[in-house]
Amino acid sequence: MEEGAVVVDTSEPAAFGGAHIKGAYSIWLEGLPAFAGWVIPYDKTILLVLEDQTRLERAVRYLIRAGYDQIAGYLRDGTEGWYNAGFPTENLPLLSVHQLKGMLDHNEDLLVLDTREQDEWASGHIEGALHIYVGHLEERLSDIPRDKPIAVICSVGHRAGLGASILLKAGYERVYNVLGSVRAWVAAGFPVTTD
Repeated sequence: MEEGAVVVDTSEPAAFGGAHIKGAYSIWLEGLPAFAGWVIPYDKTILLVLEDQTRLERAVRYLIRAGYDQIAGYLRDGTEGWYNAGFPTENLPLLSVHQLKGMLDHNEDLLVLDTREQDEWASGHIEGALHIYVGHLEERLSDIPRDKPIAVICSVGHRAGLGASILLKAGYERVYNVLGSVRAWVAAGFPVTTD
């Protein structure tokens, strides 16, 4: 890592939120084929963190099929082994849609960042949210304020986890992943707009 390797944590978003290696990208295992290419440079060495060590072969296969050939290794005992060895971790606070709704209702100075695709956004989004597709987030960091908390959403929370990890990696300090994201928001009966 000190020599520029990219750490990719394939844990589910809630597990990543609890504890992860600082600077890691959160790309859930089944998201590797679609999202690795958006954030991982092809000339960088990759180090994997797996929630389930039996999935190593699948993760490597996904990355190789996507054109990555510099996979240097994986964290044998996962995140638990990392923190048990006394190495530092960070966390990504999680919000429920009910907590997010309460914050918005109390007019807290909070930015909702929607990382879904354009057609998903157009079908309904939280009023006042900022829309930046997760794949374009790193190139649009200048559009995202650093002086307020940011609640990242997507359809169910996976891309939001990736988006939040991008923000953490870029030095943003008050970042949340909203569990269940827009699907949970709608299921709870909260309003969306198409404006």
